[in-house]
Amino acid sequence: MARLWSEGHSTSILCVGASSCPEGLLASGAEGGEVTVWSQEGNIIGRLSLPGKEDCTSVVFSPAAPAQLYVSHGDAVSVLDPRNLKGPVEEFQGAGEEEINSLALNETGSALAVADDSGAVRVLELPGGKVFRSLRRHTNICSSVAFRPHRPNNLLSAGLDMQVMLWGLQKTRPLWTLNLQDVAEEEDDHQQRPGQLFNPPLVHCVSVASCGNILGCAAEDGRVHVMRIGSGSKLEQQGAVKAHSQGASQAHFVSFLSHPHWLVTGGNDGQVALWDLSKHPVVTPEAKAKSGVTAAPRRKSKSKAKRKEQSQDKAKTPPKVEAEKEEVEDEVAASAEEVTEEKSGPKLCISHGDKVNWLCPVVLKGEPSVVVADQSSSLTVYPLSQL
Repeated sequence: MARLWSEGHSTSILCVGASSCPEGLLASGAEGGEVTVWSQEGNIIGRLSLPGKEDCTSVVFSPAAPAQLYVSHGDAVSVLDPRNLKGPVEEFQGAGEEEINSLALNETGSALAVADDSGAVRVLELPGGKVFRSLRRHTNICSSVAFRPHRPNNLLSAGLDMQVMLWGLQKTRPLWTLNLQDVAEEEDDHQQRPGQLFNPPLVHCVSVASCGNILGCAAEDGRVHVMRIGSGSKLEQQGAVKAHSQGASQAHFVSFLSHPHWLVTGGNDGQVALWDLSKHPVVTPEAKAKSGVTAAPRRKSKSKAKRKEQSQDKAKTPPKVEAEKEEVEDEVAASAEEVTEEKSGPKLCISHGDKVNWLCPVVLKGEPSVVVADQSSSLTVYPLSQL
């Protein structure tokens, strides 16, 4: 049965985060700078309105220091003590170049990644908040960032330019870039019927499984794009799950179920779904042979229009940067096999009924659950224990 946590906010809740500390606190951020901290039972521990009243777009607890909660609002990040919400303990003003959309902390709590509307990803050293990397390759809003578990220097970013990038923080250029529009166009060449319309795969959310090698991206085309990273951090395979009838806004791997490849998704269709990806051919290549799924042919050439665009871009781009860019992109095009999902549905489907803003998988009082934020000022908690 669903439970409602209400009275924590007066405006629409935009983000939720869960702490790994023994008390297992949760935090939610809403429009107008509202932050609320909740107990496992859904009782309000504290409420705060941040100065400036800008929307709170991301809340993350430090995995290394349970008394630190990071909240993005406008282009700033506030550090709060969740057990004593009197006001920011520390402020990183101008942490983003423009409005921040997503925060991510590495496992050691030593780096904070900040994704913003300019497309930039900044990495801040902690403590202190000094910017030690500015990563600029997205050509549109960067909507989501996530560190790879077990690899504190590997960062994933995704955005409304339909690109997914893996960064090694030693360098300021990505290890690889995957353009989901190219992937979608290839699929549609084979499948599209006349007059059929597709939403472009703008990426809203990226998540990495606790194994560190499987990632999922919720996109505007209703799919969750799934990728496997192999040895040497190379992109080995990519495919997709048709998850929602409208844009998929959220995808989060669940670390506390029977294996690390459970994924919970939410979309603009008001559905929340739980998927077992352990047999998906991207996750388990052996399944590919059994399911009769074949890898797509490797891309050998870019379309003429694309080449023309690129040659025009070259005039504006320093030759060294362009050479590096092509080398990275070609490597991805040549090495990533594309596989598609056999028709298997979700293990659990919840008709939430309202557009999903955020999902937070969490164990509450020993019960596997998912907390849903939508357009309202309340949170809804669904048990995942039917599994």
